[in-house]
Amino acid sequence: MLAAMSTHAFEHADSPTGATTIVATAGLHRRYGDGAAAVDALAGVDVTIRRGELTAVMGASGSGKSTLMHLMAGLDTPTAGTVTLDGVRLDQLDDRRLTELRRDKVGFVFQAFNLLPVLTAEENLVLPLTIAGRKPVREWLESLVQSVGLGDRRTHRPSELSGGQQQRVAVARALVSKPAVVFADEPTGNLDSAASTEVLELLRRAVDDFAQTVVMVTHDAGAASYADRLIVLADGRIAQDSRAGSTEEILDVMKAVRS
Repeated sequence: MLAAMSTHAFEHADSPTGATTIVATAGLHRRYGDGAAAVDALAGVDVTIRRGELTAVMGASGSGKSTLMHLMAGLDTPTAGTVTLDGVRLDQLDDRRLTELRRDKVGFVFQAFNLLPVLTAEENLVLPLTIAGRKPVREWLESLVQSVGLGDRRTHRPSELSGGQQQRVAVARALVSKPAVVFADEPTGNLDSAASTEVLELLRRAVDDFAQTVVMVTHDAGAASYADRLIVLADGRIAQDSRAGSTEEILDVMKAVRS
């Protein structure tokens, strides 16, 4: 059973004045293709992601939300503009240093769980540290294992875990190195409603209890309602940047953006 959530988890309080910026983009453009076939996935995006917040990024298919996440995470290169992550300009890094920054500063959670089938849940969880040649702090590892409700599943392989349990391992894996930011791309897309709730509560608790910064791309207004902040993209531009609010409020925002 997942640990009880903080009572303030759904209040979506505004970020404190002067909160530290973790990710910032300036004039961000991303064009795919050339000539008449060119597509502008992003057409000039300025956004700041603040420390200790859960930010939901929404938009219709093709709006640029996944492109924005990939650029902020250093998984793709902008056509123009800049991304600064934890004080470092990504365009000023060579491939080796960019790889090291992603390893040390960024956690990832994807729709596909991306667990290695030959490793146990705990081995998958600590894999980022293993690759970096580091050992986990035992107290932190135990806290994570208990927080994701996998204390009795740590020696199980992925095939022995439910989809929700596998995604909770993936979330814990993203948190284990205490990154500057966790990017979650449709983290509940392959889950049923009960498992989705568990994963969303875990991401919410990572912010409330561990002071983690999370950016979540989602098409689900219910998932976005767990966030502090809502960014909506339309045609490669920011159409809305506001407090997230309830599922109903987010649905109203999405209808207004589409109209």
